[in-house]
Amino acid sequence: MTTELKTFLWFNGVLDDALEFYRETFTDMQVHSENRAPDGKIFTADFSIYGHNFIAMNWPGGPEFNDAISLSLNVDSQDEVDRLWNAITLEGREIGCGWCADKFGLVWQVSPKEMRVWLEHEDEEIRNYANEQLRSMKKIVVADLHK
Repeated sequence: MTTELKTFLWFNGVLDDALEFYRETFTDMQVHSENRAPDGKIFTADFSIYGHNFIAMNWPGGPEFNDAISLSLNVDSQDEVDRLWNAITLEGREIGCGWCADKFGLVWQVSPKEMRVWLEHEDEEIRNYANEQLRSMKKIVVADLHK
């Protein structure tokens, strides 16, 4: 058997709702297996979002998610940044520099791939401007990273 690395997520009694939200939000979300409790609620589920594997448990009384760890979404366009940001923050919250939390408290970073062009630019003035602009943003807007 091959060793696998998965991100483990503990949902406090809301895993069914979380999986439904992730199905609606992410264009490549798959549930691979689930284990249901006698009351019909999902107890554990293996799933993936954009190829990243998770295992989640549904048990009340566990620790809450916090900002110490986030899941990074590197997207191809500003339209996709906007779509994901709007879906995640609709009942969640904005944090800053592309970070936001969904309604379950799980923290995401929604980053346009083009952002790296400006943050890693060979011209120090352009690079510094982009970094300064980024620090003032909640949702990342690529057009605002360059003059």
